[in-house]
Amino acid sequence: MDDYPLLNVFWTMLWFFLWIMWLFLLFKIVMDIFRDDGLSGWGKAGWLIFCIVLPFLGVLVYVIARGKGMGQRDVKQARENEAAFQDYIRKAAGTAPGGGGGGQGSGVDELARLTELRDRGAITDEEFERAKAKVLS
Repeated sequence: MDDYPLLNVFWTMLWFFLWIMWLFLLFKIVMDIFRDDGLSGWGKAGWLIFCIVLPFLGVLVYVIARGKGMGQRDVKQARENEAAFQDYIRKAAGTAPGGGGGGQGSGVDELARLTELRDRGAITDEEFERAKAKVLS
């Protein structure tokens, strides 16, 4: 361990961490270049070549010039993903988009609940028939 002092271990870890952060930033920028619908094909090719040929300068200039739009595209993508997820949950649960439960399965659920109440004796047969007619109408 005398050959490699503790301070050198620290500096090696720091440089390795910074290198990994650099790779993440570079990949995020490349993905943002392809995700941007407002950028033409030539613009995308130009930014991509700039970031590959002169990576440090290219990434720095990209973040300065297009960093705000990059954040807005991230937020837009997150909102679209959340909306798609909520839509999937609504479809899987069989409820209406308004959240009121007026979907296809709610009448069946209500009848099952009424039947359970009648079987437990919580409601009479007459109350059950009236509630059933109301659900079915």
